[in-house]
Amino acid sequence: MTDQQIPVVVLAGFLGSGKTTLLNHLLHSSRGSRIGAVVNDFGAIEVDAMAVAGQLGDSTVSLGNGCLCCAVDVSELDAYLDRLTRPATGIDVIIIEASGLAEPQELVRMVLASENPRVVYGGLVEVVDAAEFGATRERHPEIARHLGIADLVVLNKTDRVDEAARKRTLGVVRGLAGRAAVVCASYGRIDPDLLFDRKAVAERVGQLSFDDLRAHEGHADHEHLHLAYDSVSFVSGTPMDPRRTMEFLDSRPKGLYRIKGYVDFGAADPVNRYEVHAVGRFLRFSPEPWSSVPHEPEPPMPGSWASEPWASLPLPSENWGVGGGRFTRLVLIGSAIDGDALLEGLAACRITVSAAEEPPDEHSMWGVLRYVRHSEDEGVAAGPADPGDVP
Repeated sequence: MTDQQIPVVVLAGFLGSGKTTLLNHLLHSSRGSRIGAVVNDFGAIEVDAMAVAGQLGDSTVSLGNGCLCCAVDVSELDAYLDRLTRPATGIDVIIIEASGLAEPQELVRMVLASENPRVVYGGLVEVVDAAEFGATRERHPEIARHLGIADLVVLNKTDRVDEAARKRTLGVVRGLAGRAAVVCASYGRIDPDLLFDRKAVAERVGQLSFDDLRAHEGHADHEHLHLAYDSVSFVSGTPMDPRRTMEFLDSRPKGLYRIKGYVDFGAADPVNRYEVHAVGRFLRFSPEPWSSVPHEPEPPMPGSWASEPWASLPLPSENWGVGGGRFTRLVLIGSAIDGDALLEGLAACRITVSAAEEPPDEHSMWGVLRYVRHSEDEGVAAGPADPGDVP
């Protein structure tokens, strides 16, 4: 890929649900990552992080930790996305905080329709106030639709309700959210790893940065927040069967929020490996020539699954190209997911020894290529939905 693709996350929720608090938490916890925050509203915006950089009005502000915040109207979104995704900015992720009365699906459509080759959809995050959910749903019945199209739901302010109310509200929200992952939070504190990959904080000499001042608190948050979701890793030196891999992705379970990594489809496409980017129901593959990938030693199967029979590598990767070193590496992140079942499902997608001895099916990659972005379109939701649909 010629340009780094930057995930664009839409952050939505009704007034008072805690969107800005959650955004501030992400800004504070970004560590080595640079966040472009686009606020879909007008006027002065109360953001805790402004204490380091000054008051935010309708302008762009550069924060001490390298974050950018913009107050924009929807009609200006494309221009700001173009500005923030320029390589010179060094932005790693963009978060669009929707107005409390905005229609999040419209912002999602705008991101999906973007012709900017550096933009990749990062999901719709819907924030729900656990203490006010019943009253909000009564005043705004459209919240059911918003939850139904979300990729990740944050049930916020759970500290303000008792355990019985939390479980009751969580059950209703999960029912409305369908396949979306649902995590509980207080003060908007979710683990940023759910939304983006944080970089390690580089060594600095001289004045402390905003990240340095928040490092200890961020570490404490991470130790607590990671309990809200599950993460499993899959590694295989055996190439993956394209059809079975698509069947796995099309039927991925509810609660599975992110899938990221690279897939080797072996003889079905011996020239390229395929980067996978899945968030909620959105899926995209991006081919990358193997010739541009440095040779790497065989990675170990992570976790306790290394001893499982299906974790063995019956077919050496060296059979698939000069120099070998071709591996599938995937990370799956979600809430209340069955890690063993996911890993077993992926293991079943590998090409068998008998199949490897047969000529590759020239049509086997069609399902994968459906989700490869071309210059005139965007990745689409995996599954039975029409290719033109959006989540």
